[in-house]
Amino acid sequence: MRILVMSDVQESILYDHFQREQWPRIDLVLSCGDLQASYLSFLSSAFNVPVYYVCGNHDESYAQEPPEGGEDLDGRLVDFRGWRIAGLEGSHWYNGKECQYQEWQMRLKTWRLTPLVWLHGGLDIVVTHAPPRGCHDAEDLCHQGFESFNGLIRRHRPSYLLHGHSHLSYQRGQRITRLGQTTVINAYGHYLLELPDRA
Repeated sequence: MRILVMSDVQESILYDHFQREQWPRIDLVLSCGDLQASYLSFLSSAFNVPVYYVCGNHDESYAQEPPEGGEDLDGRLVDFRGWRIAGLEGSHWYNGKECQYQEWQMRLKTWRLTPLVWLHGGLDIVVTHAPPRGCHDAEDLCHQGFESFNGLIRRHRPSYLLHGHSHLSYQRGQRITRLGQTTVINAYGHYLLELPDRA
């Protein structure tokens, strides 16, 4: 299975200069936030595949005009071809707009996923906007990661946590980090994740 994961910046290779033949197999699109709804709608149509997304701290317009062909993953767990995928939107609270959370609020959101993880027999992929604290994040409040994501990783040991929010230039291009049994991937721009077929 081939997953196109993306966040934060609309790339011309996937929009203005898109050529379908350059992307031979895409089975799923995952958005980690801060992308225009029209961009996700275009990709859903172009690849004719499902798009699951979480909102970033600049996606207030999704409430009025969500991406066509997309499904909001925030607080949900879905099974896609045998891979169990959950989502958590937003960044740290810094100016009071939508999709911003205090640490205690995000901790509550992670705990609310627990019954869904038990029901599905585990968790394979977590899609977030912000990164875990201490991994691909920064010290300013807006770009700090969530400590509660580290707790989620310790409790449920997902194979992957995919996030956006941290532009690669902030972290000297660091994209992939291992935390315990979990591979954390910064999806800034786009990243192709290849997984074995399960169903």
